Amino acid sequence: MNSKMEIFRKISIVIPIYNEERTLEKIISAVEKADVFHLEKEIILVNDCSRDKSKEILEKYEGRHKILHHKKNRGKGAALKTGFENATGDIVLIQDADLEYDPNEYADIIKPILDGKADVVFSSRFLSHRPHRVLYHWHYVGNNIITTFSNIFTNLNLTDIESGYKVFTKEILRQILPKLKSKRFGIEPELVARFAKLSKRNKCRVYEVGISYSGRTYAEGKKIGWIDGIEAVWCIIKYNLFSK
Repeated sequence: MNSKMEIFRKISIVIPIYNEERTLEKIISAVEKADVFHLEKEIILVNDCSRDKSKEILEKYEGRHKILHHKKNRGKGAALKTGFENATGDIVLIQDADLEYDPNEYADIIKPILDGKADVVFSSRFLSHRPHRVLYHWHYVGNNIITTFSNIFTNLNLTDIESGYKVFTKEILRQILPKLKSKRFGIEPELVARFAKLSKRNKCRVYEVGISYSGRTYAEGKKIGWIDGIEAVWCIIKYNLFSK
């Protein structure tokens, strides 16, 4: 690590939550224990009007972590924006509330930022030797199509734009935060498009880091579907061509 590390003192971990009663306590525990080097840790839990017992579970963490509630279900993108607006860390990290992504890998995905090499780090489930649960072939095909389509517009050579872990400095987030529009899963391609525009102007350095992946089935609570794939394609076009 170089002296650049000392600029960063706190990391804000934003966790959007919608009906995650089965995994919520486990993921919070894992995030609390995760290694983030010397950084102070701020955990922001955004309940997107869950209909299960997620809200009751979150009551256990009042006073311990920052807990925010939406009165109506607004979608992952809206929950993330709420979390971003309340983040006080020098680095901001997105963590899903399920157990598909392992907080034990935080050190790997934030290291390029701490080393002073990157402003944004995208994770990739396909750029890794780490274990992956084997699940849906057509999800894999669809993700590759969406990622390639995004790369055509952004001119970035990413391998997995839909991967859940995305990390960025608060300074670079401020430049796009007022512009974020996506309410649902379209937030993934929108974030990529907006950071890519900064990269084209040499205002943003983008890295990609391989991660493990413990995907879940629909019976286990997976929410994304084919209609979200269609939305992703539209968001790629919209935020790359028709948005400043």
